[in-house]
Order: sequence, then structure tokens, then C-alpha cells
Amino acid sequence: MSVDSSTSSDASLSNPNSPFIKTARFMLSAPSIKFCPENDKPEFCLAGRSNVGKSSIVNAITNRKKLAKTSNMPGKTREMNYFLMNESWYLVDLPGYGYAKVSKKEQERWKHALGEYFEKREDIRLVIILVDIRHKPQESDLDFMFWLASNEMPFACVLNKSDKVNKKRIAEAKQELRNEHKAMNVEVPIIVTSAGPGGDISELENLIQSFL
Repeated sequence: MSVDSSTSSDASLSNPNSPFIKTARFMLSAPSIKFCPENDKPEFCLAGRSNVGKSSIVNAITNRKKLAKTSNMPGKTREMNYFLMNESWYLVDLPGYGYAKVSKKEQERWKHALGEYFEKREDIRLVIILVDIRHKPQESDLDFMFWLASNEMPFACVLNKSDKVNKKRIAEAKQELRNEHKAMNVEVPIIVTSAGPGGDISELENLIQSFL
């Protein structure tokens, strides 16, 4: 589990500093689809390789430093962590794909659980794929994008950790993704974020609002 245990109560956490997220609370961790909440609210999923910054994005968008626990160890998030936003929609922090120091059996369990989640979960509004802006998209990123496109799942790409690069690299990273999407014959939103100090996640907030 990758959450702060102090947030696992029924009480909503007030966030007066954000005009977008007024309340946010951790709901549950689901190891498989049968443990997910009832299908009654829109879901926005954060997906990406291990250690790409999904938990940091949860904290940044809610303006809570420890709502989701961050770690430098890949594979820390091993379940689908549900966070209830404004009592009306879910932000779901998914297990990272790619490298993780866990057994092959555990990785296969993740793969099966996530495949079932994407195929059967009815209220997924948008899959938000985080990519480390410092590097070209990895094969696992591209495979996942292609799978989503082939299954007509709505998704967007977020180039994260922009505080660590210059403007030239930001432009290059955007073009790299556009080229990959063109090869897949898809066109999806590409935005830039940073959950670091002074980072800007306004584009991500606007994207989510446009899908609500």
C-alpha cells in the first residue's frame, strides 16, 4: 500500500488552498477488480512505469504532502489505490509497470489484475499515462499506449518531472511522443507537469476538469 495511514478515515480532508480539489481522502487499496468500489463515480487513472512520479502527482493535485506515500524504490505501489476527490470522482494510483524488484509471479499478478481492471471497469473516464520527460518513451510505455488505442480506451500522456529539464528538452519530448502517436494513428492530449517544488500541474487539472 502506498498511502498515509492517517488519511484512511471516513473524514474528508479539507483543502482550501486549491480551487480544484476541495476535499480528498484515501478510500481503499484494491488488489483486484472485485475489491474496487461500486461503479458509481468517474475514475481517472494514473498509470506509468515504476518511479515515474504517480504518488507525487496525487499529492500535488490535492495539495497534500503525504496523502500518497512516495518512494525512490520502484514497485512500491502494488495495488490500485483509490482516492475520493470532492466526494464525486476517483483518482486511482495504479501499480507501475516495467522494472520492479518483485518476483515474476507478483508481476504476473499485477498484469492480470490491471488487464481485468481496464477491460471490465465501467467508469474509467480517462487513463493518464505519466512518462519521465528526461527520457524517450520506453517500450513498455509504447506497448501500453498501443493497447489502450487498440481497445479504444481514452488516454492522455503527461510528461512529468519537467522541473528537471530545460525548454529545449520539453519541446523534444513532446515531438517524440507526437511521432510515436502518429505511427499508432492516434491523437491524444500531451501535457507537461512537475510535482516538484514550485512545479506546475495546472494543465493536468484542466485536462481532468474537461473530462468530468
